[in-house]
Amino acid sequence: MTLVTTFRVGRLTCHTLEGGRQHLDGGAMFGVVPKPLWERRIPADARNRIPLALRCLLVEHDAGPVLVDTALGNKESEKFRDIYGVENAGTTGPTQLEDALAEAGFKNTDIRFVINTHLHFDHAGGNTCVEGQAAAGGGSEPPNRSSANPPIRLSFPNALYVVQQRELEYAHHTNERTAASYLPHNFDPVTAAGRWRLLEGDGEVLPGIGVIRSPGHVPHHQSILVRDGGETACFLGDLVPTSAHLPLPWIMGYDVEPLVSLESKRAVLTRAEAEAWTLVFEHDPERPLGRVVKDGKSFVYQALDTR
Repeated sequence: MTLVTTFRVGRLTCHTLEGGRQHLDGGAMFGVVPKPLWERRIPADARNRIPLALRCLLVEHDAGPVLVDTALGNKESEKFRDIYGVENAGTTGPTQLEDALAEAGFKNTDIRFVINTHLHFDHAGGNTCVEGQAAAGGGSEPPNRSSANPPIRLSFPNALYVVQQRELEYAHHTNERTAASYLPHNFDPVTAAGRWRLLEGDGEVLPGIGVIRSPGHVPHHQSILVRDGGETACFLGDLVPTSAHLPLPWIMGYDVEPLVSLESKRAVLTRAEAEAWTLVFEHDPERPLGRVVKDGKSFVYQALDTR
């Protein structure tokens, strides 16, 4: 199975990277949408969980390779991995993300920028890793299984990490609803290393690569735009996690501000349809890329030819 889908945005070469899968409750993933409707699109298993990709985006840029989101990483316990149905063990590296990078022709040390849409564990978990330890189910043994606090290092030691400043602040002020998604070992080591570049609102990270705020899932979520030669690709993150979430009211139960998500989706998808953006779906189990077309008051998926 190939772990990489390559496409171009103008002169920029981009790769979607399959960083593994997780399995989350289908009802939580589709909020108020009844199960008979959402299960037609993504069938659930015996535990009512649906498969979800842990997909990242790599952009080959003159300033160096840029990685958007980092999947789930290798730091979590067997109990955690069972609850969330994590399947991301690598064969040539700690996780499948390293395998995908290698297939695209890169190593972790090549990455110069890491952009996080937000800091939930399935988007920023790969920011850091346990030294010398593979994800459960494959690879090398950890250096000290008895250690309660094994050494954690940056997964991309030569990179600047980019996120909204207020998202980092939000991650440090959790409550009973949000604490399970924000795990400090995914972002505190970046702070300790002084490797953050913190943004305030929409803006350009590098020529041709920028961010737009797309709040709702969390208040300071951002989606990433790649632009060149009159073409645009958008890495949607959890604004539209799968192509099944394209209808405007199909919003995750995980979103902390669902009515804000609705307006963010409306704004982004309206632009995407009008300007023929290529969309990257982070969690879709089958469709890494696509476009949208208007269907009445909402939007539907249109396949993109990547040959």
